[in-house]
Amino acid sequence: MTSRWTTADIPDQTGRTFVVTGANGGLGLQATRALTDKGARVLMACRDTARAGAARAGLPHPDRAEVVQLDLADLDSVRAAGDTLAGLGPDVLINNAGVMNIPRGRTAQGHEMQFGVNVLGHFALTEQLAPVLTDRVVWLGSMMHRFGSVDPDDLDWTRRKYSPMPVYAATKLACIMLAYEQQRRFEAAGSTLKAVAAHPGYSATDLQYHSGSRVQDLVMRVAEKVPFLVQPAERGALPELYAATVESVPGGAYVGPSGLGELTGYPEIVDSTRASHDRDVAAALWERCQAMTTS
Repeated sequence: MTSRWTTADIPDQTGRTFVVTGANGGLGLQATRALTDKGARVLMACRDTARAGAARAGLPHPDRAEVVQLDLADLDSVRAAGDTLAGLGPDVLINNAGVMNIPRGRTAQGHEMQFGVNVLGHFALTEQLAPVLTDRVVWLGSMMHRFGSVDPDDLDWTRRKYSPMPVYAATKLACIMLAYEQQRRFEAAGSTLKAVAAHPGYSATDLQYHSGSRVQDLVMRVAEKVPFLVQPAERGALPELYAATVESVPGGAYVGPSGLGELTGYPEIVDSTRASHDRDVAAALWERCQAMTTS
């Protein structure tokens, strides 16, 4: 149990460098603010550098943050960003960015967009940075992973019917599975690095409002007004911050809110579904992601 852990409990991070993807808004910006307030250097890896620059300028300690261009929907951009980030001495990678419940789209390389951004782009970045990291990787999952399924032979949803929310759920399940699989691989290699997963509960960000359906977006906005269902982004960022900074968090852990249904609350180690612990599917997912990012 974490007993109401907040940003005040983050240890001093002076001398440590964090990469935070999607750091220009929502959970990523809240995490960036908390980390820089504690002395960390944060590399804000963002697609929109103008927006990221404006977000950086609004931080209490903008001198502790740097913007690096990263478009997770383009593996060429990921490779270029990885080269830059690797040279800046990162200790921790927080795979925070994501898209949710969007109409069908394709990445620059033709992959399904939610999978391409949430999973494949982050996988490629993680593979590139892992050799230079000194501490850990944090993968962002979601409560929605409980409704997802991973088919390593149809990651781009070319055979199955595309439906935005089930696809999102599948990508978040995949992120959790990759965290567990990466931890197993770290241990097998004798590495001291850790891979940890975290989820924000139901947090008030703008992530939910891109479905292309005015009705769906309206329903989400109404739900966001219910206090016991939804927490502000500052609270939603706590699980990933806990996963990224608490020394005692074990590799392979999953951190989420402590409240009813893990919707809101303070961070603690929580459980994920039985499907998320399927080692055979996770290994196949890892191998397939490797093939898709190196071909």
